[in-house]
Parts: sequence; C-alpha cells; structure tokens
Amino acid sequence: MADGVEQRLRDLGEFIRNQREGARLSLRGLSSRTGISNPYLSQIERGLRKPSAEILQQIARGLAISAETLYERAGILDHRDPNGVPDVVEAIHRAPDLDDRQKQALIEVYHSMRRPPEGGTFPADGASEAGR
Repeated sequence: MADGVEQRLRDLGEFIRNQREGARLSLRGLSSRTGISNPYLSQIERGLRKPSAEILQQIARGLAISAETLYERAGILDHRDPNGVPDVVEAIHRAPDLDDRQKQALIEVYHSMRRPPEGGTFPADGASEAGR
C-alpha cells in the first residue's frame, strides 16, 4: 500500500474510533449494532484493513452518522461541501436526545438560515441517509 493510502486508513480508523467513543460505545457494542466482528472492527480502527463501502455503511448506521462522511474519509467520495454543512448536519443526526422529527426540523431551520453554495442547492435532507 502507498503511504497516502495507509495514512488515509489510519485517519479513517481514528475517526471511527472517535465517533464510537463519542457515542459511548465499546467495540463490542458497535459490533453488535453493525453485525461486523469485533476483531475486524478493531483492525479497521487501527488502520490495518481497508473496509468496503458496504462495511462503511454498516458502521455509519451503527454510529448514527451518514455513510457519505465515512466514504469521504475513506477516499471513496470527494468532499461535497467546503462550507461545513455536512459537519453541522452530522452533529444534528448524532444528537442522542432528539427524535427524527426534531432532527429534521433543526436541519430545515439550519438550511433556511444559510444561502446555498454559489450556483447550487443544499443536499436533500436525509435523501442519502435512508433508514434513519
């Protein structure tokens, strides 16, 4: 593996670990939520394995974040919004004390307060996060 790929995998693993710890989940807890084995999750967090898009999607569901966030970190997708919108939307989606209706309302209010990126529109709220 090239140095850039190895660093990206380490960064991805660190991000997943930080998200898991922020959600107060053990590796075993994330494993039971995702159906991914404990040892494999550990190897991903240590940057030793390159997870497929399907595995990243399972991890994203288990952590209640968008799969796109993990795809970007893994280099599968290019970052789509340099203005920080995904980070705010992700934080809203991760809020454990809000139900789905409240999260959707907050996202709508947030988007209503911002101007769309030049020549574009905001991504459809939750459109890429089916099953949430």
